[in-house]
Amino acid sequence: MADLKPPFTEETARKKVKLAQNLWNTQDPVRVAQAYTPDCIWRNRTSFFSGTEGIISFLTAKWNRERNYRLRKELFSFTDDRIAVQFWYEFQDAEDGMRWKRCYGLEDWTFDRATGKMRKRMMCGNDLLLGPDGNGDGRWFVEGVDVEDVNISEEHW
Repeated sequence: MADLKPPFTEETARKKVKLAQNLWNTQDPVRVAQAYTPDCIWRNRTSFFSGTEGIISFLTAKWNRERNYRLRKELFSFTDDRIAVQFWYEFQDAEDGMRWKRCYGLEDWTFDRATGKMRKRMMCGNDLLLGPDGNGDGRWFVEGVDVEDVNISEEHW
């Protein structure tokens, strides 16, 4: 992922987003953390932290709670060293009776020009319960379906 460095073009920004999507879908906190600078600043909803160990700790807890996680990211906007991303992911919430949820929102990324690694990540997201009592009715990212093949439109949120 660090091979794509600023300044971004539309093509390289789109590639960077899909590389991030695929990396996050591995659900490997150590591997994901390597895409960020050692002092990267994060905001994830109401959590604020920085650094590799903070990222690994946060992602470990996230994926212990968010089971059967599947994510899609799309380019929203970009400048020479920043990318804005729209995202959707679905998961079963281990802290809420394994009910199915979808999170959707926006991320604002800023990159280090020399390394191509992310130096700041700001995320704002909202959760939506899927189906009656979270049974998963209406899921997009079901087993056997590539997240890229799902037709996401605002009418389906």
